[in-house]
Amino acid sequence: MGYKMVMYVDGGCRGNGWPGAFGACACFIVRRWGQNETITKRLPASMRPVPTSQRAELHTIIIALEHAIEERGYLNNNPYVDVTIHTDSKYAHGCMTEWYRKWQNNRIINSLGREVANRDLIERALELENDILDHDNVTWEWIPRSDNTVADEAVNDEMDEMEED
Repeated sequence: MGYKMVMYVDGGCRGNGWPGAFGACACFIVRRWGQNETITKRLPASMRPVPTSQRAELHTIIIALEHAIEERGYLNNNPYVDVTIHTDSKYAHGCMTEWYRKWQNNRIINSLGREVANRDLIERALELENDILDHDNVTWEWIPRSDNTVADEAVNDEMDEMEED
């Protein structure tokens, strides 16, 4: 019998595209026994490269995949693991399900002949996903923002706290 992991991820940025931009990301983990968990991460203005909404969305995917790998290590009898990650970011969903194939064939060059933006995070996320896919499964689900309220609230709460600090 398999072990199912369900996660909802979101990332955000305030001041996106401007000096002083900062962001946060959140991964809401739905547990079948009811003790759900939310993991958050701050992306301060001092971070390099500077935080953007797209980078925040990719950071949260990395958090989700790292958590899935970590949790898999705690499971007894090495069961098959089925990870489902829900995101309201069409950008992050596209990076993980579709566009990376084209980019890999083009040496990570986009249709304009430039290096793909956020290459570092995309490659890290794909590396983590491949680690899971060696034995298990990852499913990517795009959802409307209205279905991602817990992760969205966690991101905004974290950024509110950052503004107060």
